[in-house]
Amino acid sequence: MSALLVPVLLSCLSAVVYAGAAVLQERVAAESVPGAGAGAAWRSGRWWISVLLNGAGALLHVAALSTGPLSLVQPLGVLTLVFVLPLAALCGGRRAGRPGWSGALLVSAGLAGLLSLTAARPARLPDGAEQLTLAVVTVGAVAALTGLAVSRAAARPAVRSALLASAAGAAFGVASVFTKVVTANWGTGLPVAAQVPAAAVTAGLAIAGLFAAQAAYQGGGLAAPLATVTVVNPVVAAATGVTLLGEGFRYGATGVALALAAAGVTARGLAVLTARRADGPLDTVPAGERRETSGPGPAAGRAERPPPAGTPGAAGARRPADALRAVPGGRPPGPVPVPGAARALAGDAAGRDGSAGAAPRPGALV
Repeated sequence: MSALLVPVLLSCLSAVVYAGAAVLQERVAAESVPGAGAGAAWRSGRWWISVLLNGAGALLHVAALSTGPLSLVQPLGVLTLVFVLPLAALCGGRRAGRPGWSGALLVSAGLAGLLSLTAARPARLPDGAEQLTLAVVTVGAVAALTGLAVSRAAARPAVRSALLASAAGAAFGVASVFTKVVTANWGTGLPVAAQVPAAAVTAGLAIAGLFAAQAAYQGGGLAAPLATVTVVNPVVAAATGVTLLGEGFRYGATGVALALAAAGVTARGLAVLTARRADGPLDTVPAGERRETSGPGPAAGRAERPPPAGTPGAAGARRPADALRAVPGGRPPGPVPVPGAARALAGDAAGRDGSAGAAPRPGALV
């Protein structure tokens, strides 16, 4: 277990940094004006801090891959979704609630099981032919899933989103395999020209996964694509580590069965967490600034941010009951607008898919 201490600590630190970046990105998205575009984010200091944090998280993840087994480091990346809960409560005053902590507990229990079953054995690096085979198979699988997603067979948005998210998860998982190969060969005296193909495959798969994940969120919502990417990524990476790099678990077949059970518990916790994050924009309003909307429509029962001071609806805006009394006969000629309802709906729609179409970070760990 002592041999795994360094990669576990690096993986957890990487997840904390990624979680901090996600919280900042979510705050920037919540505070941005709908329709302002990406330029508004670039002018935000918080957004640039989140970019630096994402870079630091990636470096820590690479360092963890260079010191620990892929079948352990990659699953630990999902702790980002767990660490988001206390960071969001600390920075934004948001309460996780019972579902959030239940999901975090399931993820933590499943990862603890995987950690206790992982065997600390040296990994075998694949040779050139094995790397070429892995790259060809991965590119073919990603291309096939993407082709199915854009074909008539995936007419339903949910099916299309699931196929694209699976392609993204597979690309990210195998990109981590090649990242481990690159870091293992670094400093061994291997010529730089011999390391270029693995580095090129890593970059290509990471970019392909990014575009596939972005496309998966278009029309697919947030929860289902995020859960798919977050689960497929470590599963593909861990399976490749066991079959190709010689990594494994303790206690033979019994250990493999227990590891699969622990992975199932982790997946269940991720499903709970990502389902909760589908309503994330409601939590971006700090406590004390919320008020419930009423009446029919999509905004009913949702928390609504009060309009800023000096804007229409901030002060002097009449409530629906006041407007009703102001009309002779007590019947208004048409629907009475509720101040701020359109703003709440626009903010909710913008927050459900991140910031101005940007894909969220969790699940895209390479």
